[in-house]
Amino acid sequence: MKKFLAILAVSLLSISAAHAAEFTDVDSNEDGVISMDEATAAMPDLTDDAFAAADTDGDGSLNAEEFAAMSN
Repeated sequence: MKKFLAILAVSLLSISAAHAAEFTDVDSNEDGVISMDEATAAMPDLTDDAFAAADTDGDGSLNAEEFAAMSN
C-alpha cells in the first residue's frame, strides 16, 4: 500500500508539472492511447512505476479514461 501511495504521489506531482496536459496534446501520434514515450515527453518526471500504476488494464498504454484518472 505504501508503494502504491508513493507512486500515486509521484504521478500527481508529474501531472502538476505538466499542467494537467490534455489527452489529445499528449497523444502525439493520435492513435487514441498514450505510450510511455508520449507520457514522459509531457511529464518528464513520470516514472515507469507511476505509468504502470495508471495503466489499469495492463496493455502498456494509457487510454483516455486511465489518463483522466491519473490527472485527478
